[in-house]
Amino acid sequence: MKNDRFKLLVFDWDGTLIDSIERIVTSLQFASRKVCGIHLAENRARSVIGLGLHEAISHLHPELDAVHVESVAAAYRQNFLHDSKVPELLFDGVEDLLQQLSADGYTLAVATGKSRIGLDRAMEKHRLGPYFRTTRCAGENKSKPDPDMLNSILDELGTDAKNALMIGDSEHDMLMAGNAGVDAIGVTHGVEDAASLMMHRPLTCLDDITDLYAFLSHNKLYRFNEQEAEKQ
Repeated sequence: MKNDRFKLLVFDWDGTLIDSIERIVTSLQFASRKVCGIHLAENRARSVIGLGLHEAISHLHPELDAVHVESVAAAYRQNFLHDSKVPELLFDGVEDLLQQLSADGYTLAVATGKSRIGLDRAMEKHRLGPYFRTTRCAGENKSKPDPDMLNSILDELGTDAKNALMIGDSEHDMLMAGNAGVDAIGVTHGVEDAASLMMHRPLTCLDDITDLYAFLSHNKLYRFNEQEAEKQ
């Protein structure tokens, strides 16, 4: 049963629909080691996932000028797109979920910190392109948590913010949604746990992205209170 309120569902990509966090982390570590000669801790690498690549690198290496930031970015792209042996697979049930949501009449979109080439490559590999009406990537709009990506999608599709829902796994997704006046749902199998996500007051946090369909179908449009958030 389609939810009466939400017409547009906007998904983050990495950590939300696809299990790619380890590949991103190891590619950031590779690029930092190759260009900067330093070991980048896993928790630091994870903290910037969701940002555009250049914004992420500038955050991790504020001492670098634009030329060296691009050198790190190039090393990252080469490793992530071509050399890494770390798999990036859809989370179980994602395609079935998208089929169900589409069949129920939801409009689907993507707002991601990935590059256009990275998203198009992943879309083609997993054959998910036909499910999404539109997509936004880093470099085309301002990086999360700026609301530019979401606002652009809303404008293109003629959708009010109150009728849209952002689904993501990081604080950058939650903050972008809040900045755009859009409600959000967190998923906990990506970058951040429920306690971290709930600090930004999403409608709820899901341990499995496939639970989204049931959540929407049952119209459970409540916010967890702080005590409930601590139980997640």
